Parts: sequence; C-alpha cells; structure tokens
Amino acid sequence: MKNSLESKAIDTFSYLFMALFSIFCIVPFILIISSSLSDEKAVKLTGFALFPKDFSLTAYEVIFQDNTIFTAYKTTIIFTVVGTILCMIVTSAMAYAISVKTFTHRNKIAFFVYFTMLFSGGLIPSYLLIAKYLGLSDNIMVYILPGLVNPFNMFLLRNFFKQIPDSLAESAKIDGANDIYILFKIILPLAKPAMATIGLFYGLGFWNEWFTATLFIDNKDLYSLQYLIMKVMREVEFMYQLDYLQGATVSYVLPQNTVRMATAVVTVGPIIFVYPFLQKYFIKGLVVGAVKG
Repeated sequence: MKNSLESKAIDTFSYLFMALFSIFCIVPFILIISSSLSDEKAVKLTGFALFPKDFSLTAYEVIFQDNTIFTAYKTTIIFTVVGTILCMIVTSAMAYAISVKTFTHRNKIAFFVYFTMLFSGGLIPSYLLIAKYLGLSDNIMVYILPGLVNPFNMFLLRNFFKQIPDSLAESAKIDGANDIYILFKIILPLAKPAMATIGLFYGLGFWNEWFTATLFIDNKDLYSLQYLIMKVMREVEFMYQLDYLQGATVSYVLPQNTVRMATAVVTVGPIIFVYPFLQKYFIKGLVVGAVKG
C-alpha cells in the first residue's frame, strides 16, 4: 500500500512537472505569434502580450510585399530537399565504408575527414575555390556541394553502423551481395533512427542557410529564405533609424518589433512541423549513435 501511494505521488509530480515544462516551452511561441499580429504602436506602448493588441497584419504585409519571398521559399525548399537527400546518400556511403573492418584504408579516410573538423582553409581560399575554380556563383548548387558531407554527422552515422552485427553483412556476402546492396537493403533499413537524426541535422542546416547567399548569390531568384528575411529586417531597421533622425512618425507604418516576430513565424513555422514526425527516431538515433567512437 505504501509503495502504491509513493508510486502515485511520483507519477503525479512527474505529470505536473512535465505539464509546467510544456507550458513554459509553448508560451514563447504564443507570445511570438501574438506579437506579430499586434500593432507596432501598441507593442511599443504596452509591451508584448499573449493576445494580440490592436490586431494588425502590417508586419506580414511588409514581409510579403511582393513575390520575392515566395520565390525564396521555393528556392529554399528545393535546395533543402535535394541537398538533404544528396548529403544523406554521400554521408551514409562514407560512414559505411569506414565502419567496415575489412576495408584497408578506413582509418586513413577517417583521419582525413576528422582533420577538416580541426582546420579549414579560411574564408578567402574557400571563396576562390567555390567562385573561381568551381564556378558556382549564382548557382543553386552552391548551397549544396560545399557542405555535401558534414564530418560530425558522418562519424555519428558511422558509430551507429558499428552497432549493427557484422554477421548480417557477412551472410549477405556469402549469398553474393555486394556492398551497395548491403548498404541500401540491409544496413540503412536498420538505421532508420540514425538516418532520421542526420537527415534532421542536414535539413535544418539547409533551411537556416543565409551566409552562402551573402557571398555567392546576386540573382534575386536564388535568394535563400533566411537571407531574404535578414535583408528585409535590415531595410526596416534602416528606415526606422532614418525616420528617427528626421523626427518623423512613419516608423509606426514600417514596424520594427512586430516584423521581428513575424519573421520568426515565417521562417520557423514550416520546418517545425517536420520535427514531430522524426522525434521518436531523433532521440534514439542521437543516443545510440554516440555509444562508442
């Protein structure tokens, strides 16, 4: 009886704690959405609130003032999807190669990849390589090719592959299967948690990409979503400072704080719906893949 009461008390406390923790996690998102739908003047006078004050869509009108953002959405979705698929193929192939104990040069390749985590050529050599020698300026592939393999993701995936018994691959080779067949038909189906984890890492990386557009993209049709949002924010801040110096009141027509909130909704909103579908794989893949190195 005593154990039963203690168990119920622990369960009750756990549920209450998780409920409060969930509320603390949800409240900031509600605050952001509410503030983005509020009037700039009301936000400046009374601050941010959980419910919109003087409902206004001015912030979204500033962001969606033309079709440029829809083009940026299309471009970002394209290189995010294509880039994630290509990165997963190349990363999984390399991770499988260096996880096979019979592969002679696996340690050399692993050291070569690990070396890139410690040292890089720098910004100027990277720019010359990508722009001059590879000719990827104003090319959508500039978002994908330079980061085709992330060393951390590759080693994480390799560690997961090492958890899979070698007997599965050995029995398949006895039946005449080659390494490509073993990778795609045996290893990858067993590595869904790790693949989902790495895919989420790559997807978020591509979705949040903005620095590449700053260096290599001049064509407006190839702007990434994050870069375009930053460009809009800089223009709004410039107009706000210009109005302030001139003593004008136009700053309420071109909102500053509400635009920041609206940009968070626009950029985070679509990608956040992907996470619930990958959550159960994400935690398992991250933990199991980090068991041993």
